Amino acid sequence: MSQSERGAAGSGPRMRPEGSARALSEAYDTALLDLDGVVYAGGHAIDHAVDALATARDGGMALAYVTNNALRTPDAVAEHLSELGITPTAAEDVITSAQAVARLISEQVPDGARVLVIGGEGLRVALRERGLVPVESADDDPAAVAQGYGGPDMTWSRFAEGCYAIARGVPWFASNTDLTIPSGRGIAPGNGAAVEVVRIATGAEPQVAGKPLPPMHRETVLRTGAKTPLVVGDRLDTDIEGAFNGGVDSLLVLTGVTDGAQLLAAPPQHRPTYVDRDLRGLLRGQPDVEDTDGAVRCGGWTASAGDGALELAGEGDPLDGLRALCGAAWAAAGDGVCELDSVKVLERLAEAGL
Repeated sequence: MSQSERGAAGSGPRMRPEGSARALSEAYDTALLDLDGVVYAGGHAIDHAVDALATARDGGMALAYVTNNALRTPDAVAEHLSELGITPTAAEDVITSAQAVARLISEQVPDGARVLVIGGEGLRVALRERGLVPVESADDDPAAVAQGYGGPDMTWSRFAEGCYAIARGVPWFASNTDLTIPSGRGIAPGNGAAVEVVRIATGAEPQVAGKPLPPMHRETVLRTGAKTPLVVGDRLDTDIEGAFNGGVDSLLVLTGVTDGAQLLAAPPQHRPTYVDRDLRGLLRGQPDVEDTDGAVRCGGWTASAGDGALELAGEGDPLDGLRALCGAAWAAAGDGVCELDSVKVLERLAEAGL
């Protein structure tokens, strides 16, 4: 049963990852792919990503690249993906939080209105696409303030201009509130950290468009026309929660920021439909995860909730062991967060090659 069907039925939180007899690329018409940590990391393609995406596309699955990063334009993102070997990729295949926030603003201000920009070129291009006019100063009589990631060289004066306008009562919009962003040198402050600067200075609250909130999902569906989309991501609090909020299924890949401990402790809105190592998970079915006499079985593994800790027995693909553990942990947590100790079982899976 799909997540949308479960939501309609009101049957409660997900208790285990699901199986799929068909390859995911056949079961869903469109993959809504996050970029950082899924397709590439530090500007370089993640292992197996290029070949897996080509195979999925050749098999009939549409590919859409959905990013909360509002700095780069869709043209620039498409060019980068093409350089990595993911071809053909066009600007129309890329959906950004800049586009989502520009649509949100355009629905609340007059056509041709001025918008004060705290951000980069991607945000300016998206605003112009909606018939809005980017401006640089609070004295330019803006109808709104739009804030998006502007890169590591964003000057303090840009934040100040936004604060001046917001203090005068101008409505404030943010592309997204991700606190961090991956870079080639490690984890750097993201747009959410910059939003906090403006929030502290003004006491105001922005309207937010990006993942995991509905405006981003709406923008993606409008631009792709997807009927049975599958969200593919590496972050529980943006990609997977965004799928949950949109009532669609999701695949978590373990090539980015989420580790086993975070997955086992996921609250209902952060629990993916499927879990796999990388994008090759699109090309295969997913094993069943089943309750068996008070325990959860997947492949050759059986997991259960013990006295204060999760327990794991068996052997086989360690990824199946993680799936079984998710079933045991999420069932024990119900609509809360699993607090059972998972250190020993995760160490065992790491030794097995997870």
